Amino acid sequence: MNPSCIRTPLLLVLLLVTTQPHHSRADVGAAAHYSPPYTPTACFGNDPAQFPSSNLFAAAGEGIWDNGASCGRQYLVRCISASISGTCIPSQTIQVRIVDRALSSTSRPSSNGATIVLSTTAFGTIAKSYAAAVYIEYKEYVLCSHLIGCVLIETKHPFDVTKHDKNSTRET
Repeated sequence: MNPSCIRTPLLLVLLLVTTQPHHSRADVGAAAHYSPPYTPTACFGNDPAQFPSSNLFAAAGEGIWDNGASCGRQYLVRCISASISGTCIPSQTIQVRIVDRALSSTSRPSSNGATIVLSTTAFGTIAKSYAAAVYIEYKEYVLCSHLIGCVLIETKHPFDVTKHDKNSTRET
């Protein structure tokens, strides 16, 4: 048998295995929103570069604050339910960056005890803005490849990307 005949199917199988999407579980929590002023923040003080140009950012609730290690982390967030039917905007998932701690934010959250407190823009993208809080599904944004494994992406500033292996110690 010709060796190239064996290599071609093997390469196709390898290609299919290495490009499979990474499935990770998401957590469920509550999201509130907060309004300006957003500075100073617990993570980056008065630095205006901390805010993404999309205005999709958030303050971490105590459950994900992690003694400040959450600063710069990015989360995928979607609304899954609310006390008033029709509050969630279907099929909307946003990527937000943690820039503050909800407990000490300059502007008070619309509801206490939230897992994550979204900027007005972020909240309005996934839910009707009249709601004080909604239930969300969220997960940390992680890039994965079967060739190199998973890499957490954290940004201290929009153009300052630091890669971390999933098992390494986080920089703060």
